[in-house]
Amino acid sequence: MKVIIITGLSGAGKTQAVDCLEDLGYYCIDNMPPSMIKSFLELAGSGKGIDKAAFVIDVRGGALFDDLKDALEDLEKSGIDYKILYFEATERVLARRYNETRRAHPMAEGESVVKGIRREKKRLEELRKKADYIIDTSNLKTAQMYAEISNLVAEGQDKRAFTINIMSFGYKNGMPVSADMVFDARFIPNPFYVKSLRELTGNNKKVSKYVLKHDITQQFMDKIVDMIVQLIPYYMNEGKYSLSVCFGCTGGHHRSVALANELHRRLNELGKRTTLEHRDL
Repeated sequence: MKVIIITGLSGAGKTQAVDCLEDLGYYCIDNMPPSMIKSFLELAGSGKGIDKAAFVIDVRGGALFDDLKDALEDLEKSGIDYKILYFEATERVLARRYNETRRAHPMAEGESVVKGIRREKKRLEELRKKADYIIDTSNLKTAQMYAEISNLVAEGQDKRAFTINIMSFGYKNGMPVSADMVFDARFIPNPFYVKSLRELTGNNKKVSKYVLKHDITQQFMDKIVDMIVQLIPYYMNEGKYSLSVCFGCTGGHHRSVALANELHRRLNELGKRTTLEHRDL
């Protein structure tokens, strides 16, 4: 039987993960008491036709959550293979999501959402270290998250594989709050001032060719790719398994889009896992 433990920070996307896994044929149970996992699997394996199960286990379980370590050890002793999917996002993104839904954070204890997030992070530290896959949903749309989960579950990936989330944006609309690295593309000649290119975007081959034809653009991209590839092992050593790389230009339609597409292409050729979003298109 395939078993998946879904856990992580509140507001990071565990509910959407359940929806995805149900679509993939998993029998899913939300807020499962850890001590009951083994009993359920024994029941499910006795001719009930369930061969894939997923359990959401997080801090909502209160004192019951403390039983998780023993429950996982029991599964290992029983020879049951399981994977842990850990979902997280930046503090800013999580706080924004809670403000939008107007729900109270389960560990806020009457204080701010941010304090609740930090308490939860602290409590989940050891579980995060045991996770097989860590998914940062800060910049992921629902469809992108579904694709990420489907790839991990259906095909399998290297343990704790690293993901580079690439985004283009326009400075006139503000910088992305969750960016780890921001590269300013405004030094590149602007296709906006070429009449035949103005109404197109960086997704168009003509615009892309115009942006990338300059030697300085190619040198710029070479250095970015080299830097990212070199830093990935160091980020992973510090427990970080995703990186948000953003390209900005004036409007977010031409230069930043072309550069984001180019980085996406180059990193894919190197076998890196990436996501791509053009925020202001």
